[in-house]
Amino acid sequence: MFTVDLNCDMGEDFGVYNIGADESKLMDHITSTNIACGFHAGDPDCIKKTVQLAIDKGISIGAHPGLPDLVGFGRRNMNITAQEAYNMVLYQIGALSAFVQAAGSKLNHVKPHGALYNMAAKDVTLARSIAQAVFDFDPTLILFGAFNSELIRAGEKINLKTVNEVFADRTYQADGSLTPRTQPNCFVTDEVLAFTQVLEMITSSRIKTTDGEYIAIEADTVCVHGDGPHALTFVKALRQKLTEHHIVIQPFGALP
Repeated sequence: MFTVDLNCDMGEDFGVYNIGADESKLMDHITSTNIACGFHAGDPDCIKKTVQLAIDKGISIGAHPGLPDLVGFGRRNMNITAQEAYNMVLYQIGALSAFVQAAGSKLNHVKPHGALYNMAAKDVTLARSIAQAVFDFDPTLILFGAFNSELIRAGEKINLKTVNEVFADRTYQADGSLTPRTQPNCFVTDEVLAFTQVLEMITSSRIKTTDGEYIAIEADTVCVHGDGPHALTFVKALRQKLTEHHIVIQPFGALP
C-alpha cells in the first residue's frame, strides 16, 4: 500500500481579508499547508488567519520561508551568504511558529520557497545553513525538499527527518530539477498527464523528463499549487484519482 501527503503553499497574500474562499476550500482536500512567513509574501494578519484555517481544518502546518523579495515573489535568485540564509530562515520559522503556538497548535515542517528552495537543491553550503536553522529551532521538525537534492542530504546529515517532495503540475529536467519557469514547457497543463505523472512517481518511483527519458524519484509528498484558475477543481480530482488507486493520503508527520 502506498501513502502520500498532499501539500499546498498558502498565506501568500497581504491583509486578513484578502485570502480567497478557494484557499479555505482547498484545505478540505490537502493534508499539509506551507504558510508564507512575510519575506516573499504574507503579513501578520494573513499568517494569523491562514494558521487558524489550517487548525480548523485539521491539517499539518509548515513554515514556508523565502528570500526577502516581495516584488519578485521570492522567485529571483539572490546572492546571499550562508549566515544570511541561516538567519532569514530561523527568523521566519520563529515568526510562523509564534502564531501556531499562540493558536494552541504545533509546527510540523519547513519547506523553503521558490528561488531559495531551488538554490538549496544544488548549493551544498546554502543547504546546510537552511537545515541547521531548522534543526536549531526544533530538531523534531520535518524538512521538505526535492528528491536527491543537497537540501535533503543536508537534513539527513544532521538527523533531521526529511521528506521528498514532487510536483503535480511541473515538468522535470534530466538532472531531476524542475524545468525553470522561464521556459514554456515548465508546467504540465493537461490534467490527465498530470495525474499519470503523479501516479507513476508514487507507485513506480520514476518520472519522465523533458527529454523523454525516465529517472528515479521518490514521492513522499506531492505539492499542488493553489494559485491557478482551476486549482480547486484540479486538487479535488487529483485526490479522487489517488483514492481510486488505493493510495492512502495523510500528512507525513502522521505516518507510523
